[in-house]
Amino acid sequence: MDERQREQFFEEYNRGLHRLGRILLITSVILLVAVPFIIGAVNGVMPTLSGFLAGFAKVGIIYIPVAIVEFLVYTPMLGVGGSYLSFLTGNVTNMKIPCAMNARDMAGTTVGTPENEIVSTISVATSAIVTTLVIVAGVILLVPLQPVFQSETLLPAFNNVVPALFGALGLKYFAKSPKIAAIPLTLMALLCVLVPAAISQTSLLMIPAGGLALLIGYVLFKKDKL
Repeated sequence: MDERQREQFFEEYNRGLHRLGRILLITSVILLVAVPFIIGAVNGVMPTLSGFLAGFAKVGIIYIPVAIVEFLVYTPMLGVGGSYLSFLTGNVTNMKIPCAMNARDMAGTTVGTPENEIVSTISVATSAIVTTLVIVAGVILLVPLQPVFQSETLLPAFNNVVPALFGALGLKYFAKSPKIAAIPLTLMALLCVLVPAAISQTSLLMIPAGGLALLIGYVLFKKDKL
């Protein structure tokens, strides 16, 4: 198979993923939105339009910007298939992204290449399957393991699983580009220390931190100091 055939095959492959991904995402959104309305209608507890809009505004003002940021940041990293699978199955930040990044590093692929698309899709699919199996096992073992989950000794560890995971992954990338990472990392760390409430808004903090990193990278590139 020559280069032109490979490109044509990859384009057809992506078109198929887009078609299937859109169908599944639209179906999922309809089901997710329909279930609470159906339950409300059956039980006669439907909210008023004003109440619905007020509740949606309080949630949407946070999650709509987060969704836009995550889409813009994560899609180039995950590729077509990985993105559809990730946004369909959830746990994007704490499961799918680390899995895809680790698989990419192990396979030695580059973002934007067909090889990386395949590796990302396989890794995200594997993560989704493993997550489902773990959830099934957790439901089965929920009662026997309840004393462990409620242990005061282990509770701090459970609360810091995601920070520990991303700290370990982030360190590797910070070490690759310390000139770019130093200032945004320092500023964000100081902000979270001085304003603890900012810790819960990490998705929004990615916007200024990412913008600052891009600006520093651009300046260093112009000065040929990367």
